[in-house]
Amino acid sequence: MSVYERQTLSNGLRVLTAPLDHAQSVACYIMLAAGSRYEDASNRGIAHFAEHMFFKGTEKRPTARDLSMEVDKIGGEFNAFTSKEYTGYYIRCAGEQRDTALDVLVDMLRNSKFDGEELEREKGVIIEEMNMYFDTPRDYVSSMYEELVFGSNPLGWETLGTRETVSAATRETFMDYIGHWYKPPRIVVGVAGKIGDNLLPTLEELLGDMSGNGKDRPAPADVARTPEPLLRVLRKDSDQANVCLGVPSYPLEHPDRYTLQLLSTVLGGGMSSRLFTEVRERRGLAYYVHGVNHSYTDAGSLYAQAGVDLNRIDDAVKVIVEQFEKMADEAVPSDELEKARSLSKGRFVLRTESPQGLLMFGLNREVLEGSALEPEEYLAALDSVTVEDVQRVAQDLITRKKLNLAVIGPFDDDERFAKLLA
Repeated sequence: MSVYERQTLSNGLRVLTAPLDHAQSVACYIMLAAGSRYEDASNRGIAHFAEHMFFKGTEKRPTARDLSMEVDKIGGEFNAFTSKEYTGYYIRCAGEQRDTALDVLVDMLRNSKFDGEELEREKGVIIEEMNMYFDTPRDYVSSMYEELVFGSNPLGWETLGTRETVSAATRETFMDYIGHWYKPPRIVVGVAGKIGDNLLPTLEELLGDMSGNGKDRPAPADVARTPEPLLRVLRKDSDQANVCLGVPSYPLEHPDRYTLQLLSTVLGGGMSSRLFTEVRERRGLAYYVHGVNHSYTDAGSLYAQAGVDLNRIDDAVKVIVEQFEKMADEAVPSDELEKARSLSKGRFVLRTESPQGLLMFGLNREVLEGSALEPEEYLAALDSVTVEDVQRVAQDLITRKKLNLAVIGPFDDDERFAKLLA
């Protein structure tokens, strides 16, 4: 029996549901295939800025407090998130309050005022969010790394935008962006948990009159290809160095996506991974270290990130490079692959036990790939990966010449790090 059911409104807007018989709560989401990579140089940051402004009041609920009061009255919680390829808005509440939750979400997306005074005030909030982010090397180093890999392509831009573009934003900037990208074919409504009755008619009334084809696409990914490794060092006085080192990988729908997932788990997933064991446990070079693969619809990157001892950063980078190369040079022992498989499957099961987690898994696939994968299919795909698959993919992706390194710390000598990658 399928976990997800997909239906479509009269205008092509998709509805994805995941009923859970035991649930008393409902998770209501509206997700869109539109994020910061859908911006241009003049409106960088507008996807994230719009997410903020949707909470500032509508014609029906004129202020931010009015919106918050409406959600508080049903005992719910609401929030939103912006990534490079999608944006989401959600309310979680008791199942019997579903219709109120949906009405509030749709009201926010369709009738937000984008009041001039609120807009100017929120600019200060966003700029302070930037200051906090840029002052947190552990967060910022991965953005530096993506800028290194994707360059001037929107995939390489920081989701928050720039101080200049945020400061210059006007109500027209928001209207142009939303009018261009917030179209029915790009929108998926997700409801999970205690679904209730008459969901489709309710959504048809709320959203059925939206129009637009949503066929435009963002600029394709432009992964920097050079004969030598790419390097960027940001000098910042600190007591710890933060590094991000990796190689380009595969896009979301690549046939080796599950092999790549298990490769990244062996490399840096969990406290028994190779990176955690070699960098932290055996050598004490870092407090945190992990490895992950991050794929977009047309590009990807397999990378490690760590916060390391300033005086031993050279050793830390060398060990991380060695662990990448070992993945390609030597077959992963079968028992290590089985451990990584069990870890990946176990974490997936834990993540999808709640209505919210189950729905997010389905929505990510539906929004970015056009269909929601059933959990059983996902687990079966992980089970199909072999030792030979992992080494084949590692050999395809990992070479010294493909390595890229971003560093934040009190360093002036770029050549020092270039030698570590040579």
